[in-house]
Amino acid sequence: MRCVLGFDGGGTKTECVLVDETSAILARSRSSASNAVNVGAESSAAALAAAGLEALRSAGKSPSDVAYILAGISGAGEPSVRAEIQRNLKSVFPKTRIVITSDLILSLAATGEIPSLVVIAGTGSAVLGRTSPLKLARAGGFGPTIGDAGSANDIGRKTVARCFQKVLNKEKFLLTDEICRAFNCTWTQFVDLVRGQPTVIFPKIFPIVAKAAESGDPSARTILAIAGVDLHEQVQEVVRQLHLQGRHFFLAKTGGVFDGSLFLDGHFDSLIRESFPKARIGPLPRPVAESAARLARDALTSPLQIPES
Repeated sequence: MRCVLGFDGGGTKTECVLVDETSAILARSRSSASNAVNVGAESSAAALAAAGLEALRSAGKSPSDVAYILAGISGAGEPSVRAEIQRNLKSVFPKTRIVITSDLILSLAATGEIPSLVVIAGTGSAVLGRTSPLKLARAGGFGPTIGDAGSANDIGRKTVARCFQKVLNKEKFLLTDEICRAFNCTWTQFVDLVRGQPTVIFPKIFPIVAKAAESGDPSARTILAIAGVDLHEQVQEVVRQLHLQGRHFFLAKTGGVFDGSLFLDGHFDSLIRESFPKARIGPLPRPVAESAARLARDALTSPLQIPES
């Protein structure tokens, strides 16, 4: 029996779901990060292959059994990047139909509703919405260099900047102490580490800030409140583009920033309810990798329509 693979690739991990022709889930697996901006197309494809092969091994299947692969990868918005990931993955699955798209697209599909919006806040961030299958609007998702406002990377960067100013002022600052303790180094050593690997280090600052905020630290709460406002502003932009003001719609949240900070999550919800009282807020009804696998299974019998993000 033929089977398909669905992937959700992000800046922290890659999730995979293996489904057969009857839509039964045969296996789930994980591998390392596959964000194409952070790790590059070749390493992204390697992470996909590792997760896919592990799922096949668990189910007693081989690559030749896989008829279709659908992968949503963060940082894979450019056609050239998607094509390179596809070429590298083809060496592992030579007889398989492979479709690489943005994780945003598959996250939105996972809402299962129209109209709907999905807010992704993990290592990166973005908001995507739709009022029909092919009528989309997007805000954010520009990557760590140009800006992923409200993301773990952005929160980390802003926190480090604030700490740096406190160090220059020779002021005692809880977050500076917590960062040095977490990385087991001096502030000078930490700055050298950040300058060498900013996109690796900045997201690791977020859990430190989240923990401090839960303990009541006012500076940590201010940083996270700003992140909540940044994400809210992106939602406002998408709602404006889709003319959803005053209408009912589903707003789904996903990503480690929401999961990792009760303070930020609650603050964001309050902002949304104030601006869009008819919006229904909740988590994605199903994981993105599972949604990708089910879409891939449907594509065995009918054409797959993937809009541009």
